[in-house]
Amino acid sequence: MRKKLEGNGLGESSRMIMPEYGRHIIADHHNQEIRNKPELDPLAWDEIHQLVAKSIEDHSAITLTMFDSNENKVIEGIATRIDKQLNQIKMRWPNDDYDWIKIDNIISASL
Repeated sequence: MRKKLEGNGLGESSRMIMPEYGRHIIADHHNQEIRNKPELDPLAWDEIHQLVAKSIEDHSAITLTMFDSNENKVIEGIATRIDKQLNQIKMRWPNDDYDWIKIDNIISASL
């Protein structure tokens, strides 16, 4: 039979967290709450679509702010194509690589 107090002298059920660490754990938990994506009005969507179309037409760089549940991401590249069926934009980056991004994740755009 194994004794409750072994190894470090503490039973598994008798371990405690120092109050300072407990407060940090609680604060970290509150800081990690999931953010909700802002709802864009139709005028904001129209402006985003116009700027993407201008980037495609002029081959000009566009800056997009992408929603993320932790922190928004700002990306810059040239929009080259829109896939309306998949609701995606093909973005070309400065290193001539490209990615498809979801239109629904865009929350703002600027040239």
